[in-house]
Amino acid sequence: MTITYVTSKDPITPVRQTTYITTDPAALPTQTTYINVINTPRPQTNRWANKQKTHTATAGILLFAYGGMDMAQSLNWNLQTNIANTHELEFSWFIGVIIGALVASLSVTHVPKWCFYSLGGLMQMIDAIIFVSAPYNYTSIVAARYVGGAGIGLITVAFIIHNSEVATRSTRGLWCGLEQYGLALGIAIQVIIDSQWDTYSYVGVNCSHGIFGIVFSLIATGSVAMSVESPIFYLSKNDEEKARSCQWMLLPNSASTEACNEALDEAKRYVSASTSQSFGAELVGSITPFIKMIFSRCLVAFTFSLPLSYLMEISTFDSQGSLNWPIILWGILRWIGTIFTIALVDKLGRKFISLLGLLCMAALMLGMAGILSHSLNVYYMHQVCCISMAFQFFAGLYVACTPTYLGEAFPLRVKAILIGLIVCIEQVIHIIVIVTFAKKSDYFHYFLAVGIILAVAIIIFAVLMPETRGLTLRQTSERFRRVHDVMAY
Repeated sequence: MTITYVTSKDPITPVRQTTYITTDPAALPTQTTYINVINTPRPQTNRWANKQKTHTATAGILLFAYGGMDMAQSLNWNLQTNIANTHELEFSWFIGVIIGALVASLSVTHVPKWCFYSLGGLMQMIDAIIFVSAPYNYTSIVAARYVGGAGIGLITVAFIIHNSEVATRSTRGLWCGLEQYGLALGIAIQVIIDSQWDTYSYVGVNCSHGIFGIVFSLIATGSVAMSVESPIFYLSKNDEEKARSCQWMLLPNSASTEACNEALDEAKRYVSASTSQSFGAELVGSITPFIKMIFSRCLVAFTFSLPLSYLMEISTFDSQGSLNWPIILWGILRWIGTIFTIALVDKLGRKFISLLGLLCMAALMLGMAGILSHSLNVYYMHQVCCISMAFQFFAGLYVACTPTYLGEAFPLRVKAILIGLIVCIEQVIHIIVIVTFAKKSDYFHYFLAVGIILAVAIIIFAVLMPETRGLTLRQTSERFRRVHDVMAY
């Protein structure tokens, strides 16, 4: 008889396994064998770390929400602040975003992303504290807007790169789209506050604006402490051990070792595809994706602008007699549109949803231009009000696809620089519109010009932009380098 004891790595008592052999027990002595089974369990990770995407999403949504509130203030939603509405007040936030995006684009490949979230959250906090402590001081408010804009610029570049790298190929559209989801939420909050706030309230609009910012910044900064860096970041630094640890924490608790190895191998291939060629060659190869993304991302500046805000205000007041429910619905519809997109973008595809949004926006924008070309009365103003609300819904559909495309378009080493540059160009368009269309009588030409731009963009988008649903980052960057790509699904 042979007695076998099977032991695990940390046994309490050995497991006894008895095997009977057809041999005379008296002829053979009893043999006892100990087999040590060595387990290779999944690395122990903090259970909160496994919720990394949720915490990063919480930080991103809240910080972008306050950024959306600042952005809305720049675009005429500061009606009851008792602050002089100058050009500097309007474009100061956009200049701040440009500064922050430039800094992030040059440093994000060298510094962990949590640093940008934390610094951006701190700058947002300073912005909010100034709004609460000096709500009627023009100089202080302008300074706060510069600081807050710089914080959003830092966060935008880091957030898009981070979420494009940590999300799976089947959820990348959801996680990247949260940038525009948060901005749309902030726009809705600011529009509702500014249009519905009681002017005789003890707490002014600017003070309430700052209170929102303090609460959002505190929660967001606390969430950053539980975030996990992208494995691609550590692989680019030749630190495979940390990359593997991060990859484990990004996977579900039920994931196997094979799943971790597969995800890590794909990340290695993505890094290798970038490092196998020179920086100059990679930059030259990114010219085509850069041109495509200018047409895609920079159209976002036309979906929420000073002329659109002013037209909604006067059309609602003329048709309703006050700034009541249409304003609230106008602010919320853009946010609802982003919800539809982030829920469907990984199922229906980025290109289909973007083309649908562009087509409807172009038709509605040209429709408003046609109405504005005639003499306006209450009936026409009611039409403009309804068209403006519909426009914001389809704008929400379109804009939430753009951060996904930004995160997918470029190879690794030039990604941060080109994303930062495109974000800066988007802000420059906002500033040009603010300065150029200061006179409200020029708004007909604005709507006509933008309607034509959107109509041309539909053709360009349909021919040039790829469909990247379900592809890895390595595959999407290859797809973007094609000159044309007419596949729509």
